[in-house]
Amino acid sequence: MFHSEATTHDIRVRVHSRYVPERSDPERGEWFFIYTVEIANLGDVPTQLLSRHWIITDAEGHVQEVRGPGVVGEQPRLESGQSFTYTSACPLRTQFGTMHGTYQMVTDDGSRFDAEIAPFSLGQPHAIN
Repeated sequence: MFHSEATTHDIRVRVHSRYVPERSDPERGEWFFIYTVEIANLGDVPTQLLSRHWIITDAEGHVQEVRGPGVVGEQPRLESGQSFTYTSACPLRTQFGTMHGTYQMVTDDGSRFDAEIAPFSLGQPHAIN
């Protein structure tokens, strides 16, 4: 399991990823990973997640960018002290890769900012990179 953590303007983003062998087919060049994200509001101002921007890089250096509204069909609003957790997936054509990005956030007072998603690895456990 791989993980990362970053805090931007009192929004903490923690990510844990893991390889899913039962959904992978290395002989066909398909590796499947899931990642669980916890977004926590550590501040005093309610904040809503509007959209996401992911940058996914495989072991051969191919980069894919994913943008869209919300996460898993939701645009969670986090009161002070609240958190939102979701799990999603990422297929790769290589055995290793990395992901990072930002969530576009807005506070109740109208301030907008990008909450950092720190880089984390996608990879098979016990494999050599």
